[in-house]
Amino acid sequence: MPVRLRFSLHGNRNSRIFHLVAIDLRKRRDAKPLELLGIYDPRLRQGQEHKTVQWSVDRIRYWLEKGGALPSESVVKLLERGGIIPPNSKYHPKSQGAPAASSPSTEPYNGSSPPPQPSPL
Repeated sequence: MPVRLRFSLHGNRNSRIFHLVAIDLRKRRDAKPLELLGIYDPRLRQGQEHKTVQWSVDRIRYWLEKGGALPSESVVKLLERGGIIPPNSKYHPKSQGAPAASSPSTEPYNGSSPPPQPSPL
């Protein structure tokens, strides 16, 4: 059974919170998860300086290492900011075989073909 670490959306329309869950890859977003791993509240409440994240680091590491779970891109960003996984880890989308940004060619232009154009960013 392929397992994915992803966010599940909860809360009222204007006060959403996200549950970090381990869930079967084939199930819908808000289906019953295998395990609740954390809660992320992206809103700043009055008097707060930082967004609130509550998570079980041991259980997240268990699912990543022993459970073979793959995190979604948004979960990877949050786990990197929290220091649970290192930047540019194997879970990071850029390290999974995504093509790197091409650099301009250093070969001289001989005039036989159109000059190479830099790729737009």
